[in-house]
Amino acid sequence: MPHKHVAITTRDGICPCYAVTPDGSGPWPAIIFYTDAGGMRPAMLDMAQCLADAGYVVLLPDLFYRYGSYGPLVPAEVFAGDFRAIIGPLMATTGNDRAAEDSEAFFAYLGSRDDVAGSKCGAVGFCMGGGMALAAAGTYPDRFAAVASFHGGNLATDAPASPHRLAPRLEAEVYIGAAENDGSYPPDMAERFEQALDQAGVRYDTATYRAAHGWMMPDFPVYDHDEAERGWVAMLALFDRTLRGN
Repeated sequence: MPHKHVAITTRDGICPCYAVTPDGSGPWPAIIFYTDAGGMRPAMLDMAQCLADAGYVVLLPDLFYRYGSYGPLVPAEVFAGDFRAIIGPLMATTGNDRAAEDSEAFFAYLGSRDDVAGSKCGAVGFCMGGGMALAAAGTYPDRFAAVASFHGGNLATDAPASPHRLAPRLEAEVYIGAAENDGSYPPDMAERFEQALDQAGVRYDTATYRAAHGWMMPDFPVYDHDEAERGWVAMLALFDRTLRGN
């Protein structure tokens, strides 16, 4: 399927992205893909391609563009070393608020394409990107019909940019896929996040997967094929229900 490397101008610089499309002329609904802390690498493009194969225009931005050139990182090697020392400097250049701000430029790009259908798009995020996808949907509620977070961490903390604080602004339908025994999203945090969604009247669904944090990523040592397939079924059901005919 076709994919194109594009450079999108944000408030802070030039963000390299991939735009991945199905075969044919479209138009198709759009999805913004917020990556994990491993950044841009072949596995991310493969996952974006899977979404495109399901009938979506997928925008895959490099959320670490403020850092400059890096990698691509190989997760097995990163996890074998000092993960925080390698990933920390990259993560310090972004965050929920910055990724949400960047989304304004992503919308402008998608709006310039004649193969994008509908006035609203979907968002999906993994690990770090899970909170970013939720923050983007809360920051621009009129632009998102659905948002999915898989093994997203720190979704309800005391931090000013914690995603749960934006629950009252969410208009999108939300799906939260959590891992068992995930230190970045323990049961008390899940309860706090879901309470915020309940109080805001957000339409949402949650599921706990019998897998470790990061199970959806095909290049992670903890990748779980069966549970990842279950996640893909839930994700596509969400997007098909909310974006088709939007």
